[in-house]
This record gives sequence, structure tokens and C-alpha cells, in this order.
Amino acid sequence: MRLLAYIGIGSNLQNPVAQVQEAIAELGAIPDSILIARSSLYGSKPMGAAGQPDYVNAVVAIDTVLSPQALLQALQAIERRQGRERTGEKWGPRVLDLDLLLYGGRVINTAELTVPHPGLHERDFVLVPLEEIAGDINIPGRGTLSAFISRCENHSLRKLVVV
Repeated sequence: MRLLAYIGIGSNLQNPVAQVQEAIAELGAIPDSILIARSSLYGSKPMGAAGQPDYVNAVVAIDTVLSPQALLQALQAIERRQGRERTGEKWGPRVLDLDLLLYGGRVINTAELTVPHPGLHERDFVLVPLEEIAGDINIPGRGTLSAFISRCENHSLRKLVVV
């Protein structure tokens, strides 16, 4: 069965704009999936430790027949190909971070995957690009996207003009 999955993308190391653009290209090449929408790129302040570079973020929509676990494995393989190492501090700097934000209307809670993504409703760098491509989508078990955006402060988020 085909369904829509939304994936958050972030990078703040090794030319973040290029990292995010390469990730979008790779996401478009995932087997049994079709990239159907991509947001603009956004710049944001990091959530974690002070002193790290700003992030570049985006969100894409993929029409897929992959299971959530198979899609997660594909995302992690893209991260590895682009140099992501899963070591170090939480919310630290990274070459690439791909998060499965939504998977159809499903709620998933396993040891390796939680969907909707647990921080989705609190992060302007996810909410704003998601709204750009998904409108006022329902976040399963939480409510509408517009309800969260109205509470979001957007202090550091800025749309990037990429040539």
C-alpha cells in the first residue's frame, strides 16, 4: 500500500546547503518511493551545545510502499554515505540528520522508531517547512500542524535563498 512519509533534513557541517541538497537527491532515489514535494531550505540556530554552526533544514514528502523500518534503514544508509557517525553528544553538530517525521496517519512506538517524531511539534525548523509542503496536516495523536505553528516563536528561523 502506498502512503506519504515526511522526512526532516538537517545539517550544520561540511557545507550544510550542499549536504541537504545531496540528501534530497538521495531521498529521490530510494527504491519503491517517489519524492513528491520538497520545502525551501531554512537556516536555524542549533538546539544543542553552544558554539556550533547554524543548521540548514528542509522537509520532503515521499510516496512509498516501504515499511517504516525499511524506510528508516534507507534514511540511515543515506546518512552514513554522507559521512554521519552516530557518536557524540545529543543535538551536537552533524553532517546530516534525517528524521522520519510522519508515516501516513500511523502512530509507531518501537525501540528504534517513534512516529510522529517526538520533537516535531516543538521545532520551528520542522514545522514551517512541513507546512510549506503539507499545509495544515493532522499530526496523529497530537492535532493540526497550524495549532503547533501558532505556538511556535520562530526567533531564529529564516528562509534561505539558494542559487
